Amino acid sequence: MKTAIQLSDHFAYNKLLRFTLPSIVMMVFTSIYGVVDGFFVSNFAGKTAFASVNLIFPFIMILGGMGFMIGTGGTALVSLVLGTGNREKANRYFSMMVYLTVLLGIILSVLGVLFTRPVAGLLGATPEMLENCVLYGRIVLCFTTPFMLQNVFQSFLIAAERPKLGLAATVSAGFTNMFLDALFVGAFRWGIAGAALATGISQCVGGLLPLLYFIRPNTSLLRLTRARLEIRPILQACANGSSELMNNISTSVVSMIYNFQLLRYIGENGVSAYGVLMYVQFIFIAIYIGYSIGAAPIISYHYGAGNYDELKNMLKKSVGLIGGASVVLTASAFLLAAPLSKIFVGYDAELFALTCHAFRLFSFSFLLAGFNIFASAFFTALNNGAISAAVSFMRTLIFQNASVLLLPLFFGVDGIWWAITAAEVFACALSAAFLFAKRKKYHYI
Repeated sequence: MKTAIQLSDHFAYNKLLRFTLPSIVMMVFTSIYGVVDGFFVSNFAGKTAFASVNLIFPFIMILGGMGFMIGTGGTALVSLVLGTGNREKANRYFSMMVYLTVLLGIILSVLGVLFTRPVAGLLGATPEMLENCVLYGRIVLCFTTPFMLQNVFQSFLIAAERPKLGLAATVSAGFTNMFLDALFVGAFRWGIAGAALATGISQCVGGLLPLLYFIRPNTSLLRLTRARLEIRPILQACANGSSELMNNISTSVVSMIYNFQLLRYIGENGVSAYGVLMYVQFIFIAIYIGYSIGAAPIISYHYGAGNYDELKNMLKKSVGLIGGASVVLTASAFLLAAPLSKIFVGYDAELFALTCHAFRLFSFSFLLAGFNIFASAFFTALNNGAISAAVSFMRTLIFQNASVLLLPLFFGVDGIWWAITAAEVFACALSAAFLFAKRKKYHYI
């Protein structure tokens, strides 16, 4: 019988893959059921409802992204404390982060419901879309607290050495979402309200199941205890996890700039092609994100314990694994451009040809994206939120926006499809520079 993997272990390739695989599958599965969710809204609720969901969704994700911030930053802090051997302090900090999530979730839920209508107007909702935006947004925002808890526990379950429980919670939430979408939207024809309820109920499954686990006596490294809110560790965790919040905000801004440029150079077909690329990117990038989430608590633990040989081991093996995955994913994206494009836009020959061409150019971005995602997560795990946020901020908001605005001036439409690859090149250079500059401080080389 295989023994349970512990954060304090030495991680060979097989053990590292076994430990991070649940997180990878969890993130990929989350991406896939997001695509299924869009399928039901589009096909059963109509294109106006689908457009309304897409319009208001970035606002929902920014609020829910506070959970990612607390989860990643808090997990890095708690894992570091676990590495020092202070279980009591680690449990106190863990409990504090959970209570903060509940409190903040309630506040953001109330504010979100109140401001949904004006925000939808600011985002450009047409009169036909406005009521749909408000209806969907307000229903989903009522579930902000369990959504944030789901995001928080995805990271903390790994620190607690229970990654498979995190996977089980995510899979349960995903199947709940798919089943209820089919029932509420497909069978009952409740439209956009049914889709919102399906999403909210599935978030309750993903957020409350882990909460019940930690409330009850368990054999993991973490358990909820009495704790009061302390300003210093809260600020440290939030600053450390700020890159995840910044990434949520930046991604929304980048999408708007891409759509603006595509409408300008190509028209609606360009926006449709970009939509297909985003669906595929969500699934491919999820592999990198899942690995980084899974590896981060190990890095934090060994840094806190002063095990610098294991820190070097984690960096070396992670770079090797991500390098191999990058080659496979890039080749897969290039070779599967036609069949994947056909699934989404095979009904229109012109759009299909455009999407295939864009897909092949876009595929080269996967060569370096994994390194940049891991570099940001690596510094978060080392409790250096400033560098993590800098990598994330420059990669998305600065390099991608600058590339998509400037490259079309020199390369025309192809410049738009090459923009993300160019941004990843610049981000990789920045990540490498930070890794080299901080090598003596953290002893990972």
